Amino acid sequence: MEKLLKEVRFLKIYSFVLTLVLCGFIFLSFKPLGKERFTEIDVERINVVEKDGQLKMVISNQARQHPGMFNNKPLPPRERQAGMIFFNSRGDECGGLIYDGNENENGMVYSVDQNQNDQVLQIQYNESRNGQQLRRTYGLKMWDRSDEFKMEKAIKEFAALDQIKDEQERKKAVQALRDKGYLGRERMFVGKTTDEEVGLFIRDNKGTPRIKIYVNKANEPVMEFLDEQGNKLKSAN
Repeated sequence: MEKLLKEVRFLKIYSFVLTLVLCGFIFLSFKPLGKERFTEIDVERINVVEKDGQLKMVISNQARQHPGMFNNKPLPPRERQAGMIFFNSRGDECGGLIYDGNENENGMVYSVDQNQNDQVLQIQYNESRNGQQLRRTYGLKMWDRSDEFKMEKAIKEFAALDQIKDEQERKKAVQALRDKGYLGRERMFVGKTTDEEVGLFIRDNKGTPRIKIYVNKANEPVMEFLDEQGNKLKSAN
């Protein structure tokens, strides 16, 4: 009888503890969702999504960086620097901020992409070192992108180019795309060049330099106007 009473007592205690655990679980399960505050958090990647799960922004280290997306479909895996990547409501990548640096190279770039295409505007800083020689450039850069060569078509064309094994043939194929105006053409740069010229540099719709207004590294003001072959039309120092 004493043994039976002990077993009954044990079962009562066990039932009581189990009931407390179950109540705690139910309470936590129905706890209202709200804003959480953290003093510090370590994370390799954060995905910002809408209520329906649509991806809007990725903040990531280099190893887990998003490869990009078009029409809600991720692009093939590729190496990208750490930073932030933005996505619009169509499911296309539409810009971002990336950065990296080591003993030989350093840089940070903020990009704005044309709709269904590549970047058309960048704020950038880049520097590289070759031995004792340091080359540095930074400023605002702009491009034109063809509406006939949007990202969907570009992905297919570049995939076909990757299949060309002969280097010379591949260069010819790339040049053919450039001659059609399909590849991006730089139109303007405002900033400091690797030749230590600070100013405004404008190109025509073929990407040919046409106007340069700058101060050179000798602190001399320069204005240059060029023709389509790069010959000076007018200059003033």
